[in-house]
Amino acid sequence: MTDIPGADDATRDALEAQVFRRLVQHLRDRPEVQNIDLMNLASFCRNCLSNWLKDAADERGLPLTKDQSREVVYGMPYEDWKALHQNEATPEQQSAFATGLASRGHGEV
Repeated sequence: MTDIPGADDATRDALEAQVFRRLVQHLRDRPEVQNIDLMNLASFCRNCLSNWLKDAADERGLPLTKDQSREVVYGMPYEDWKALHQNEATPEQQSAFATGLASRGHGEV
């Protein structure tokens, strides 16, 4: 990653944390954007963010479960979010996922 001019490590970390929070809020504010569409277009989704958060917590020895990391990203329990916002993937979405990202090791969206 390229350094941010004039920023020390603590400032860079603070800026990156602020950007993460803004991205999470942006996704919370747009529940109509389906995870499969994010995966097909950008190779990541809300679940990826929550997995990355859990990985970072694990690296630091913090007791964060998968469900807890998803709640941080979704703003509610994942099952509740799915019931409220997740639509059944269309055949076209499923096909794009299967031919692209699934073959590169991505799992559940």
